[in-house]
Amino acid sequence: MRWRRKGFYDTVHSRRDVRAGFRDDPVDDAVLVRVLEAAHAAPSVGFSQPWDFLVLRDRAVRERVHAHVAAARAAYAASLPAARAAAFRDVKVEAILDTPLNIAVTCDPTRGGRHVLGRHTQPRTAPYSVVGAVQNLWLAARAEGLGVGWVSFADERALAALLGLPQHLEVVAYLCVGHVDAFPDEPELAAAGWARRRPLRWAVHHDTYGRRGLPGEEPMDLLAETVAAITPPDADAQAAAAERLDRMTKPRGALGRVEDLAVTLAGIAGACPPPVPEPAAVAVFAGDHGVHAQGVTPWPQEVTAQMVVNFLGGGAVVNAFARRLGVEVCVVDVGVAAPLDPAPGLLARRVADGTADLATGPALTREQARAAVEVGIETARDLVAAGNRCLVTGDMGIANTTAAAALISAFTGADPGEVTGRGTGIDDATFSRKTSVVAAALARHRPDPADPLGVLAAVGGLEHAALAGFVLAGAALRVPVLLDGVNAGAAALAAAAFAPDARAYWVAGHRSAEPGHTRALAHLRLDPLLDLGMRLGEGTGALLALPLLQSAAQAMQDVATFDAAGVTDKTT
Repeated sequence: MRWRRKGFYDTVHSRRDVRAGFRDDPVDDAVLVRVLEAAHAAPSVGFSQPWDFLVLRDRAVRERVHAHVAAARAAYAASLPAARAAAFRDVKVEAILDTPLNIAVTCDPTRGGRHVLGRHTQPRTAPYSVVGAVQNLWLAARAEGLGVGWVSFADERALAALLGLPQHLEVVAYLCVGHVDAFPDEPELAAAGWARRRPLRWAVHHDTYGRRGLPGEEPMDLLAETVAAITPPDADAQAAAAERLDRMTKPRGALGRVEDLAVTLAGIAGACPPPVPEPAAVAVFAGDHGVHAQGVTPWPQEVTAQMVVNFLGGGAVVNAFARRLGVEVCVVDVGVAAPLDPAPGLLARRVADGTADLATGPALTREQARAAVEVGIETARDLVAAGNRCLVTGDMGIANTTAAAALISAFTGADPGEVTGRGTGIDDATFSRKTSVVAAALARHRPDPADPLGVLAAVGGLEHAALAGFVLAGAALRVPVLLDGVNAGAAALAAAAFAPDARAYWVAGHRSAEPGHTRALAHLRLDPLLDLGMRLGEGTGALLALPLLQSAAQAMQDVATFDAAGVTDKTT
């Protein structure tokens, strides 16, 4: 029994989606029958067995499918940010013509008649059952030494037509099957750096969603788990980077602060030279603010939702900068007051329909603040697991600079008049009212900077709490985080109160024209890379600093040392 158990787990953990290295020799019919029998033994809803297997050896048919998939691949490549598109060029997505046979696995969602047990309330259980058959097929093929590659670049209805399928059948999987000489040690997309495997503990919850931990472990909440994972940067890698910089073919220190960036990146990555932080993604967290009712801005609150739509349509400044730099824009609705329609690129993670008015009571409950922090953590985790090597902060929320000023004052002890700015460009009367609102809110709530969750709940915004979680998770995942302007600075103050070591993973992209940002950066001991008088938000200032970050790492990788280049160093 023990050897059977070991054999099963070995097969499961060595299963791979194989796209390369196939041999030309045919698959024996007896072997193929065993593999299909394993697939046919899968469980199905109401024992309806809704699958069929179309074995394709005909070269002409496969060439038509290959042409369709190639066109779909090209369309996908055209939709990618530049950095992702460059990486995608080296990714092989199918082996339709490289294998001796293909198998299309179809689903008949009507099989079994009207009264299939379990399908009445869950009509999609028919294709779910077919996926179970596909997995059985895949595992059996691995046990037989056969490689299997799942082709996903195809329009399902067009593919069904190419295969001449009856109208009522759906194509669930198109598989390329053949013998291989060896199986890769890890998934090909992971080896190529396209994506990372998510740790199991991220996906296991106990009794309540969010109480994560492996069986036998004490479950942890997501915030505590993230804070516990943050450690100081790698001092040995930093020292090696500093030493290498001194040996590179340039005068010592000639690159100024770019050399400091290189050392920072080496410490974050734990490697010298560090990897270039690309691809990068900017997460724009959007939320509304109840303090808008106090007349702190002339902009109507519905502009928040309108700008979210603009982001998704690619029409904002952040989109223009991101396109130029090849950066993905991810928009997160963490607290927009107005309803938003689902759209590609929008993460619907709404905790509340905006905050309450911080001038009359707490902006959030502690539970809402914690939930928003967790939205930020999950967003960072997903972006890094998807292969991004740099995170950029973005924000959108009419009246959010009022909440930011309150947060900065609470964490730094600065007078509200010192850190409150003109935001979107308000007149003197509105500015005076805004400053008074911040001062009165702090006097009412008396937030304790030693209780960052309490401060966020009292005077913060949902986007500030999410940004705090986002930058904490970046530190826990050991990827550099580029901070944008005043709202990112306010959120970073909260995050630093949770985990002071996290600051070593953050780079201030620019200095906002908002006065509170200078105070926040000083408190965080972060020196901004750019000072362009910007105050837009959205992640725009941080994006402009991204090439500096990437160039620092590229120089570490590409520039020769004096001894390697045969260049004479200066005498000491």
